[in-house]
Amino acid sequence: MRLRGVAGALATAALVAACASTGPSGSPVATSKVDLPPSYKFAPAAITVMAGTEVTWTNDDHFTHSVQFLDGGLPNAPLMMDPGATATFTFSAPGLYHYQCSLHPKDMQGTVQVTS
Repeated sequence: MRLRGVAGALATAALVAACASTGPSGSPVATSKVDLPPSYKFAPAAITVMAGTEVTWTNDDHFTHSVQFLDGGLPNAPLMMDPGATATFTFSAPGLYHYQCSLHPKDMQGTVQVTS
């Protein structure tokens, strides 16, 4: 019985962590700042900004990470970030832009929704 309680608590914690990376109902969060906490993820993973906004990613993890854009029309070379470093990019055109950490692409993915 005790094991079932621990499993339930772990499942609840995982659900709360997953919901914290986006807004209500999985919608993008209106922000220009993305954190890379010590967990191999982008937080929030989905953001929305107005065209012309500079987005800043801050690597608060203990490992090197990057931001590599996956959509055409954006630089393909990864923006590398050592621990404690930042990377910035200004989104000039509306659209949905996908990115990943080029070093950890299975675990670290995100999107930027740019509106006019």
